[in-house]
Parts: sequence; C-alpha cells; structure tokens
Amino acid sequence: MPEPGQPLRRLGFLTIGRFDEAAPGPGHEKTLQTIERAEGLGFDTVWVRQRHLQAGISSPVAMLAAASQRTSRIELGTAVIPLGLENPLRLAEDLATVDILSGGRLNPGVSVGVPMHYDNYRTALYPDTHDVEDFTKKRAERLLDYLRGEPVSDFEGTIGIEQFSRRVQPHSPGLAGRVWYGGGLSSAIWAGKNRLNYLTSNVVSTEHREGDGPWDFATIQAEQIDAFRAHHPDPSTARVSQGLVVIPTDSATAEQIGRYRRYAEARLPRTGQTHGPRGMVFSPDFVGSSDELAEKLYAHPGFRRVDEVAFALPFSFDADDYLQIITDLAEKLGPKLGWTPAPIG
Repeated sequence: MPEPGQPLRRLGFLTIGRFDEAAPGPGHEKTLQTIERAEGLGFDTVWVRQRHLQAGISSPVAMLAAASQRTSRIELGTAVIPLGLENPLRLAEDLATVDILSGGRLNPGVSVGVPMHYDNYRTALYPDTHDVEDFTKKRAERLLDYLRGEPVSDFEGTIGIEQFSRRVQPHSPGLAGRVWYGGGLSSAIWAGKNRLNYLTSNVVSTEHREGDGPWDFATIQAEQIDAFRAHHPDPSTARVSQGLVVIPTDSATAEQIGRYRRYAEARLPRTGQTHGPRGMVFSPDFVGSSDELAEKLYAHPGFRRVDEVAFALPFSFDADDYLQIITDLAEKLGPKLGWTPAPIG
C-alpha cells in the first residue's frame, strides 16, 4: 500500500496501439518499438488493450507474440480480452503458445459479458448461435480449466504416426496463475474467490454497491480492491494493478503540455456522475509534473491500496508523445513513488 517511504513495486503502462487504417503497418511497428523502449527503461510490465472493428490492436495475442521476440525480460499483458468474442479452447492454445515463446512472461487479462455493440456484428461472429451464446463467467472458467491442463478431448493416443493429447497443447505450467480479471465489485469478489489477479482501470461500476454514496471514483475503486482481497484465500499473494491515465510533463514541450491539459479538461465533465445502467464512474485524468502527480497519487485511496500500476496512455496521442510520457514515467515519476527500474541486460 504505497505511501511516502513505501516503494511502488511494479511499474507498467497500457497502450491501445493506434494505427492508420489506410496504412496499419507503421502503427503496429511503433507499438512494438514502444514496448522495446519500455524494457530498456526498466519497466516491469507493458499491457495492450484490445479493440475490435477500430484502428487499435484487435489481436493482442499476435502483437505480444511479436513483442516476445523483441524483448527478453518485461512482462507482457492483455487488458483485457473480452471473452465473448473468443473460443476459450482456441484462446488457451494461443495464450499458451505466446507464454512459451516469451519464457513465461505472459499476463492474460480477460473479462466476460455481452460484447460491446454485439447486435451490429453478432451474425458475422456467431452465424448460428448468436442468440444462445453463454457470456457469463462460465466462459472464463472454461479458459482457466484449459490453461490448467484439464481434458478437452476424450481421446489420447496415437493414430498412424500422429500423437494426440487430451489437453491443450502446448501446456504452459503456471500460466493459469497469471490470469487477471477486470470489472466492478461483483467481478472483484469473483476474482478473489477464484484466486485470480485483479485489474482495475480508470472506470469503475457502482453496480451491486450498497448505499447512496459517496460516488467519487477513488472511494469506489478502493472499496472494490478491498473486496477482492477480502475474498481471496491468500491475500498476501493476490496481485492488484491500477490503471489510471497519468501524464507526466517533466520533459514535455510547451505545445505538448497545452495539448495534454486540453485533452484532460475535455474529458473532465464525464467525471463525478454515474453513466448507464451499470452506474459507471470515470476517473479524472492526471496531468502535471512528477512532483504534482506523486502528491495526487499518494492522496488517492485506490492507489494507496496497490503496489503495482499500469498507467494508461491516452488514446489519441502521437508516437513522440507516448515516448515522452513513458520516459518521464520511468525516469521521473517512478522514482518519486519509490520505484526502482529493473536491471537492463
């Protein structure tokens, strides 16, 4: 639980991997270069979002497979893969393959529920079963079973010269223990009970929360982290990562600082109120010098309950902006929070 004098243990960041729809190659390459740069700066983790039918990373597993061959130490995470668009057996094969390729550095973050804008493409995704697909936590349970090596086939043996296994291949021991789950209060409780790790971001849900308030983001996030740990059989091993939008300006140009502040100000009106049927509450973005940011974070109840973070890079910035931000995170803000970069080499 960070406070002045207690160090932040792990520092990471989260990227959407923007690209130009007319020429997607350079954007993907820039994302890979950013991940390589992060390892050189000593970051502990880097996470990629997943975006479907948008100019962002649609296949985080494929992206991290590439990143695994261009890095050697940094942990690689997904935040998050919505399982409603995935077949758990096939996803288990892909995740295990990337984990093997990375030497055991994969941190799969997942969520369940009806996919966003599902009605717009459900017949393309599930032509014959779109009305009966199960989008509950059973989908996550299936994935966990397959990653743990539970049988998926009722046959094991040899046919001709081919050998067949009952379980997903390759099998990567320990991968199931590195699965993360994202969501609100009920998800935090479920993740704790099932010994998963817990991802909490810059948006929280007030669904299932008792009482009439307060509805400020930081209080709600702290409550959800507490609930996760309270329901985890071994809280001392339970990992929680916080993912606020945090933009240090120490080495930014005047033009960048102005643009960053305008970005945060434009998004500020959505904070301080609930949105939609699940009562979503957004965090304000944090922009400022590392001294200013450290002071704000140490006063944040959610931050004070974690010892690792994956600060989210804004969606709409340029590659040079991201480079400046992650460099200041590693060289300026991280040390202010007591973090020590991982050794290089």
